Amino acid sequence: MIPLKVDILRTHAAICNGFLIIVNVLVFFYEVSLPPRAGESLIYTFGLIPSHTGLLFSSHGTTFSQAFLPMVTSMFLHGGWMHLLGNMLFLWVFGGSVEDALGHLQYLIFYFISGVGAAVVHTIFNWGSDVPTVGASGAISGVMGAFIVLFPRAQVATLIPALFLFFTIRIPAFLMLGYWFFLQIFSGLVSLGVGGQQGGVAWWAHVGGFLLGAVLVVGEKRR
Repeated sequence: MIPLKVDILRTHAAICNGFLIIVNVLVFFYEVSLPPRAGESLIYTFGLIPSHTGLLFSSHGTTFSQAFLPMVTSMFLHGGWMHLLGNMLFLWVFGGSVEDALGHLQYLIFYFISGVGAAVVHTIFNWGSDVPTVGASGAISGVMGAFIVLFPRAQVATLIPALFLFFTIRIPAFLMLGYWFFLQIFSGLVSLGVGGQQGGVAWWAHVGGFLLGAVLVVGEKRR
């Protein structure tokens, strides 16, 4: 299922959401402009590597910034065009309404807290892994978690591929995002049985980001 738009009339322009999308795209253009060896070095330097956090508590001399700065920088790196486009589509569809509800600055803070929280959860579930993880999906999962709390009955225009045909339907947000969240949990549990990340996807970062995002906006929902 591919979300296309939501039926929420916003009162303010999604300035911060648009800024985040532009930064992600520009960083990706920089990534692909690098020669292969330099690109790999960029990923290993600024991508999230769980084992580096573990080394912080050993005698190997890893600094605090080396262990935790990638939890922020990894949010702006992507592994390919489809990775980037998929993440930016979900951010574009759901982020604007959440920003409108929270306010510009609060939304920006919320986004980074969700991303870092997702990175922490991923690190815990992949403790000791040397595989670098990149992508904004943890933070975007937080945005989706916030959306389902703030706008559970909003209708999401969704593109459904069926063999060689495509059609669109309108699905309530709580059904679409609830189904997406169930898939993340199921895939995360399967990944535990095969020893960590399955297919290079940080399932538990998605789960952690989604739950954190939902919890963070509960007070805003009540207000």
